[in-house]
Amino acid sequence: MITRVLLVVKHRLPWLWALVEWLNGKLFRLLHEKELRRQAKKAFDDFELQGYVFRPLETDDLSALQDLLDRQGADRLRYFQPHGFDHRSLQAALTNPAFLMFGAFSGQSLAGYFFLRCFWNRRCFVGRLIDQPHEGRGIGRVMNRIMYHTAWRSGFRCMTTISKHNRAIIRSHANNPSARLVGELANDYLLVEFLPEGSFEPGQRVEQ
Repeated sequence: MITRVLLVVKHRLPWLWALVEWLNGKLFRLLHEKELRRQAKKAFDDFELQGYVFRPLETDDLSALQDLLDRQGADRLRYFQPHGFDHRSLQAALTNPAFLMFGAFSGQSLAGYFFLRCFWNRRCFVGRLIDQPHEGRGIGRVMNRIMYHTAWRSGFRCMTTISKHNRAIIRSHANNPSARLVGELANDYLLVEFLPEGSFEPGQRVEQ
């Protein structure tokens, strides 16, 4: 119920969402930030891919992130809007303690961006973007493992929202053994949870 209310506030009441994010950041830092970052560090050690370096983003990486976002066509960003893409918005996201920003690097270039948007009530939402030349090389699989295991090991539910019109992501999650459909949201969105093996709750798989 809380998750659905937060999603409505985010999309329909931006002024209230700004206050929610501020309060959530304070509570998250107090209750969970240290553990989430500790588990993220372990996940980075556990899941690797030859030729790429996966790590948290730092202030000096924001220019590379903006370059990555600028390289994407409008169609690739249509359903990927976790925050503004200008430098000020990226800086605000990076300084939000409840928004964990990660990157997949190929040399000095940022080949992929992924994140955990966390809430004090032990929910987190995942998202990722892979530069087109690096698709199909296993980056997404490693990103998923890092995000999922960081959340699971910290005792958080790991979730995402998907537009019914985003056929590529629907197909991807239809083949994801961890994905379970929780329910439908307004504006043709689905609420999906990622569950560890052996802990599946009753629910539907995400259908193509």
